[in-house]
Amino acid sequence: MTGKIKRILSIGTAGLLLGALLAAPAQAEAPYLTTESTVAELHANEGIVGSGFDSWDRGSILPEQPWEYASWTLRQYTGDTADDAVAGLNLIIDNYNKGIQVTYPLYTPEEIAQDPTRADAELYYFPAQQPGTKYALLLSGNMLERSAKVDECCSAVSQLHEMGYAAFILRYRIGHELKDNANYDDLVRAVAFITENAGNLGVQAEDYALVGFSSGGQLCGMFGTERIGYTNYGLPEPGALLLAYPILNYVYGKPIMFYVYDGANPGDHLAPGDYFYNIEVPAEVTASFPPTFHWFGRDDSTLKVLFPSQQSLKLDEALEQCGVMHKLVVYDHAPHGSGNGAGTDAAGWLYDAAAFWEAAVAARHQV
Repeated sequence: MTGKIKRILSIGTAGLLLGALLAAPAQAEAPYLTTESTVAELHANEGIVGSGFDSWDRGSILPEQPWEYASWTLRQYTGDTADDAVAGLNLIIDNYNKGIQVTYPLYTPEEIAQDPTRADAELYYFPAQQPGTKYALLLSGNMLERSAKVDECCSAVSQLHEMGYAAFILRYRIGHELKDNANYDDLVRAVAFITENAGNLGVQAEDYALVGFSSGGQLCGMFGTERIGYTNYGLPEPGALLLAYPILNYVYGKPIMFYVYDGANPGDHLAPGDYFYNIEVPAEVTASFPPTFHWFGRDDSTLKVLFPSQQSLKLDEALEQCGVMHKLVVYDHAPHGSGNGAGTDAAGWLYDAAAFWEAAVAARHQV
């Protein structure tokens, strides 16, 4: 482990987090969910609650209340991704039933005491069927205060598991907890933790994929840059970035987020690179940027508001100019928030992305 990683991840953190890994005693059997289970049953499920997985999607300024969506079925709640999302949730329950630790806090009690918002930064672990595989780290999108861990990440995790990969879902800080790039700090800490503990977690430290949805895609893109990315922390280069409808330029949302989340005062200067939302990923691409698979839908109303020409289209131009291995797919029907694409033209995109990831890793090792 390099000195930089040591500064990111303390020895005390590793000992604290790995204490209950795989050898943890089996818990009482928790029931599995179906697409007809209700949201109330999801939130109360012994395997979900006992594992530590945060199944609540709202942020903390306007938290989801117990009565909201309670009677909805998981099919109603997650839409077209329901079958895969529930399969991902059942992986959590299955790991809980087997006594496998699912949740790993990213910060020590001392670090949380210094900044209480760090308590909400967690990793959720989905081991592969066979140890020693590559892993994918997933970052959901969020609408400022609402994450999409269940429909986006859980639906993708179930497919990655089916393909034989290990996976981690990152619960990064959102909403009013975003002060001073807290969300990006959580991503860096997550990769450092997995890298240091790869052997115990049964994954390869190298050649991993970052899978980012919407605003999660922007954080993944930042991690690939020379100026603020993985090389600055002594971390291994991602094998590939796999990005679904990424927001790579916040356009006119930059000053709004500057005032809302970072407490700016009128007249304060928003300098380039100071905050994650002010970083335009396409402008940061160089020849060392990781291989990138990305996609969006022509009927994505969110990206239409933020100008598609400044998002994936701009990124693809930069990747081409810098000679970076890349693939962009534009689907006719794939609304924002489609997750693994079930029910849209993007259905199966993650399998194509995994093939791209494998090809990128193979090409790197041939050099």
